[in-house]
Order: sequence, then structure tokens, then C-alpha cells
Amino acid sequence: MKIDRYNVDTVNRIADHYGDILAALGEDPKREGLLKTPERVAKSLQFLTHGYDINPAEILKGAMFAEEYSQMVVVKDIEVYSLCEHHMLPFFGKAHIAYIPNGHIVGLSKIPRIVDAFARRLQVQERLTNEIRDCIHNTLAPLGVAVVMECRHLCMSMRGVQKQNSVTTTSAFTGEFAKERTRNEFLRLITASLD
Repeated sequence: MKIDRYNVDTVNRIADHYGDILAALGEDPKREGLLKTPERVAKSLQFLTHGYDINPAEILKGAMFAEEYSQMVVVKDIEVYSLCEHHMLPFFGKAHIAYIPNGHIVGLSKIPRIVDAFARRLQVQERLTNEIRDCIHNTLAPLGVAVVMECRHLCMSMRGVQKQNSVTTTSAFTGEFAKERTRNEFLRLITASLD
């Protein structure tokens, strides 16, 4: 989801602080290349955190349909982009999500949209994984929900331990996915290639 409108007051407040931050870093905020940087950063931050203005449950409720399908529905390789709340550096990767309907299905595009709604906030991957699971579980009341996320964190790659190739995997399950057989089927499906 792209937003083209910004809250002007918020942009101005953030931009004012970023001028001071540039100066504190030893830069000249009046240098040609930096003149518009505070405003650009302010707009960027407003976009990267616009999930606070979105109700993920309402996204799902807007496309729920009565259907007697009762097998696993899997949406895998959903791109994830978020900001780590500890350093405000990006983390990014993929989410793999499944649910087993219990009388209702949801429009498939809504699953990636709720991922974005939660990811476009200051986050930790563990909480993000649980929030996605809980939203689907509480809104659709399915027989089970599974979420696996695999992300790279720039706070680990660019600073701190500086491990460029590390990937963090988190998972969260409810209902039928607590059973080893169902969970293993899900894990097979998200790692399988359909080529």
C-alpha cells in the first residue's frame, strides 16, 4: 500500500528534529545535498510506520466469505519490511501463513495486507509473528493458524555483531497446527517448490 498524503504537522515536527540530528552528527544541515533531507526522512518515517493507522482485523472482516472449505490455505513468500524498534533499522524477509477455515474463508490478498499493517510499525519479529497469528485466529475463528517468518536484521548486519548472512526464523501456531502432523504438512508446503 502506497501513501501519497502525509500529515504536514507530523512531517514538520520530525523534520525539525532531523535538522538538529544532522548537526549533532557533525554535518551541515544547510549543505545543498542535505537541505531537503529532514523532510524526506520525515515522510519516509511516516510511510514506514503507517500501520498504526490501519486496523488489520477490519481488513480481514471486509473480505470474509461463508465457505465450507476445510483444508489448509497457505500463502507463502509474503514480502515483509519493518523497522526494528530497538535501533530503528530495517528488517526484512518473508512470511509464510496458513489457516484451516471453519466456515469462512478470506480474500487471499488480505493476508499480505495484514502482514503489512503490522509490519509498518516499530516492531520486533517475535511480536510481529504473534500479532499476525492472533489477528487471523481472533477474526476468522479458523481451526488453526500457522505463521513462520524468516528475516534479515540490519541491526545485526550493519552494527552490533555484524553478521551479514544471519537469518532469524520465528513461528507461531494455534489449533490444529499444534498437532505435529498438521504442522509438518505446513512446513513441507512452505519449503516445497512447485516448479
